Amino acid sequence: MATAVISTRKSVLPGIAAAIVVSLLSVGGGAIEERMFGRAIIEPLVLAILIGMVIRTTVGSWRQGEPGIRFTSKTVLEVAVFLIGATMDVPRLFASGPTLAAGIVGLVCVGLTAGYAIGRAAGLSPKLAVLVACGNAICGNSAIAAVAPVIGAETEDVAASIALTAVLGVAVVLGLPLLIAPLSLSNYQYGVLAGLTVYAVPQVLAAAFAVSVLSGQVATVVKLARVLMLGPVVLFFALRDRRKHSGTTEKLSLTKLVPWFVLGFIALAALRSFGIISDDAASTTKIIAGWLTIAAMAGLGLSVDIRAVRSVGTRVVIAVAGSLATLIVLAIILIKGLALS
Repeated sequence: MATAVISTRKSVLPGIAAAIVVSLLSVGGGAIEERMFGRAIIEPLVLAILIGMVIRTTVGSWRQGEPGIRFTSKTVLEVAVFLIGATMDVPRLFASGPTLAAGIVGLVCVGLTAGYAIGRAAGLSPKLAVLVACGNAICGNSAIAAVAPVIGAETEDVAASIALTAVLGVAVVLGLPLLIAPLSLSNYQYGVLAGLTVYAVPQVLAAAFAVSVLSGQVATVVKLARVLMLGPVVLFFALRDRRKHSGTTEKLSLTKLVPWFVLGFIALAALRSFGIISDDAASTTKIIAGWLTIAAMAGLGLSVDIRAVRSVGTRVVIAVAGSLATLIVLAIILIKGLALS
């Protein structure tokens, strides 16, 4: 038993070490930017992703480092999101009341329908169109991975969907803040936009916290609300195809549909709102969560090879980009329609 634990730790160390190095480089790069320009033009969160991507694309697959990179981009990220719950300004985040919550549910449903329609119009098979729609509307790779076995998707379809969303997701992280000025978005509104449109949780954190703390907190809450929609969506597809339902019992379990860090985030946010978590404890937790988030971004970057897009067909690119653009437009309409501030 002890030997197995030691072996496991050794297997993740190279990847973790690589993520730490990338994290330090990104923080150092941010410090240089602040000294040269007075502020970080590209925040360390985003720098970590970019540096990691450049390294991965240049070096290629690194079998020895893969376990540690996966651990950093997934487990470390989950811990960071969990801790962010203790830093929440809950009354400010829920100032819009149930209206925003209803809007999130509605947007996910409309996004799924529109994404599927666009995928079919682009010539994708029904199953691949479902994967693309779920990836866009809910939570990227996690949604694709959860829905794929339920609908009996082909391995090639899953790989194509995940490869493109990984690369395109980084492009959204870089490009979405450019909409703030022309749309006259407040930090709160931008947080809602990021939470409603960016694919994966780490990408949401990078896109939003790089703008402001408020944007990051709002985006995190909105994004986790989208993640919670994964359960009903997977259940819907399971019930739609009862023949595959019996083989997906594990996928439909509570722990699969509601990740532990989402529940933990909610619990810590509640403790913070009742004053059980003090201001000093929240400040310390914020610093720890910030460092863990940068490390997770480094792991994300180290797992993305830009060359993977070459293996994805044009029709998939059109479907994913089209459904994403539609989701962004719908999110902006929702934000303006609800007059969020």
